[in-house]
Amino acid sequence: MQPFPDYPAILAFVVVDFITRDILLATAVLMGGVTLQVVGYLLMKKPIGNELKVTFVASMLLGGMTLILRDETFIQWKPSIVNAILALTLVGGHLIGKTFFIKKMLGQVLHLPDSAWFTLTYGWALGFTFAGALNLWVAYNFDMDTWVTFRFAGLLMINITMLIATFTYLYAKGLLNEDNLPDPKAPKQEDKP
Repeated sequence: MQPFPDYPAILAFVVVDFITRDILLATAVLMGGVTLQVVGYLLMKKPIGNELKVTFVASMLLGGMTLILRDETFIQWKPSIVNAILALTLVGGHLIGKTFFIKKMLGQVLHLPDSAWFTLTYGWALGFTFAGALNLWVAYNFDMDTWVTFRFAGLLMINITMLIATFTYLYAKGLLNEDNLPDPKAPKQEDKP
């Protein structure tokens, strides 16, 4: 799982907004930054994670609408829409597809019982939902400068808190032990014939 898929582009967005106080220019920089990330992955022939795909599409659509309509509301909705998509994907994957997407992403690094994957799935979905709702609350109740600061620092802190909560949960349940971690002596996937 990549909880920070577009933070280099968001950092550029924040810097440009703080320097210029021009949300439209900052939005264009965000769009360019996310595009550069995707192009970089393609040039390095690395797989593009689903989180980055979602943020790329959301940045292009909502950023484009912000620039075309000259209305910053659309770019303010982006974090909430991305978080909602991630939460719905996690919950829908379990309820409809009977699969844990977090397990698909981390199953090679952590060997956990399904009860732990269930808790992590719904915990992260709840975290994404909270982050999205809080983003909208800040966007509609504070000025643009406050929202831009929250967009970078506030949502970053929520993601870090979610990571800490994940490790705290795994530690408290005794799931961060040798039995649940990959054997360092075992051949890696790419080493197998």
